[in-house]
Amino acid sequence: MGTGAVAAQLARLGGALSTSDHASVVSINLFVALLCACIILGHLLEENRWLNESITALIIGLCTGVVILLTTKGKSSHVLVFSEDLFFIYLLPPIIFNAGFQVKKKQFFRNFMTITLFGAVGTMISFFTISLTAIAIFSRMNIGTLDVGDFLAIGAIFSATDSVCTLQVLNQDETPFLYSLVFGEGVVNDATSVVLFNALQNFDLNHIDAMVILKFLGNFLYLFVSSTFLGVFSGLLSAYITKKLYIGRHSTDREVALMMLMAYLSYMLAELLDLSGILTVFFCGIVMSHYTWHNVTESSRVTTKHAFATLSFIAETFLFLYVGMDALDIEKWKFASDSPGKSIGVSSILLGLVLVGRAAFVFPLSFLSNLTKRTPLEKISWRQQIVIWWAGLMRGAVSIALAYNKFTKAGHTQLHGNAIMITSTITVVLFSTMLFGMMTKPLIRFLLPASSNATSEPSSPKSLHSPLLTSMLGSDLETAVPMVRPSSLRMLLTKPAHTVHYYWRKFDDALMRPMFGGRGFVPFSPGSPTDPNVLVEH
Repeated sequence: MGTGAVAAQLARLGGALSTSDHASVVSINLFVALLCACIILGHLLEENRWLNESITALIIGLCTGVVILLTTKGKSSHVLVFSEDLFFIYLLPPIIFNAGFQVKKKQFFRNFMTITLFGAVGTMISFFTISLTAIAIFSRMNIGTLDVGDFLAIGAIFSATDSVCTLQVLNQDETPFLYSLVFGEGVVNDATSVVLFNALQNFDLNHIDAMVILKFLGNFLYLFVSSTFLGVFSGLLSAYITKKLYIGRHSTDREVALMMLMAYLSYMLAELLDLSGILTVFFCGIVMSHYTWHNVTESSRVTTKHAFATLSFIAETFLFLYVGMDALDIEKWKFASDSPGKSIGVSSILLGLVLVGRAAFVFPLSFLSNLTKRTPLEKISWRQQIVIWWAGLMRGAVSIALAYNKFTKAGHTQLHGNAIMITSTITVVLFSTMLFGMMTKPLIRFLLPASSNATSEPSSPKSLHSPLLTSMLGSDLETAVPMVRPSSLRMLLTKPAHTVHYYWRKFDDALMRPMFGGRGFVPFSPGSPTDPNVLVEH
């Protein structure tokens, strides 16, 4: 081959690369501009009765998809191809970590058994309800070459809830009990759904017997326990390093960088070991906020609190924006358009299964939970049960990511049954988020008038009169009421949460905090994160 031919080939390759680079730059510019638009519109619609930031991002994504469809003459509706890697590796970790980092731990662990009951047991009930009904109905509809494994995957996909819309309306200070239940159940539910989905991929589901079911449950419990342990270990390791080295003495940037990187490392380690990254990074966030956060300098505390919240907010907005754009992907709709009536029927059935699957555990498990409670204040009222049921009706990015993982290859599919499942998932996500999300504010105002009055007040003036750290410390804050020592086994049986909390506090103060630091347990050293005036003891 002559030198001229080689030069011509290199020129063509360079031209192709520059075109590809230009397309990437255009895509990034478009997404950044749309994210800015979402933030501005979300601010302007803060007091709107029907809309919130999630729905705003979805609507902007849909409108952008329509514009791109028109400009490309129906060839494409989005500028990025959906990637499970993008979702699970880059966007999900900051959202889940921030959830653990900002959670009010006292409320979360006080209601831990109820949260686990709803989040783990409830998700399993929903999974079996949706899967078995899907097998009974869809196998008669001739929607494609779907097997038992696909139907079970559908159960896991549509058991993953998205309670963002409800949490944006509920007030954490006015209804701490209800907020902790909805919030905690949402995180445990996502983790359970993903663990279920991954566990299903490892079994031959065409030959199900008692041994396969036992192995499946054993694998499920192993993933759950191992992932939690890895998250706690990662959080404690970061706490030990920051306590012993006092990195902030020389550089607060290094403190912040270390916290961020170790949080992300815990998630990637879980993925590397085939565990649940969601559970790992969530418990890493809880442990980091309990120990590590108190070991760093005051400026690092402010920085990390707002940095984690900002990253989570941007990732959430990006997801809803992209889901809106991807909903109009013409390729998937072409393969499903041969039988539009069947596609609409599948979407309607799946939406009905979501409603039934949610009700199948919320109300029975609430009844069982109330049997163990002594006082009316500790019980879940009917109004609260309806809010919990409603909060879990919306489906979001986790469902779409799992559906893409199961029914597409590199974001594309040419199988009729798979295309129907993808388009039906998108339809359910859009319909549930838009319709149920828009009705959330009016419903909660009707069911919980006290909470809605609180949420309607602007929060910014309040923040002007309080220190920057108060909101973060508030996630941990407990009043300095002297704890009464539980005197007998009867106390453990009648007030298990208070009793366990008492002994945990003793263990934490005697062993954990002296070793890993935390509020009030960091020894004084020049440049160390010691502050004798650090609020009240947790």
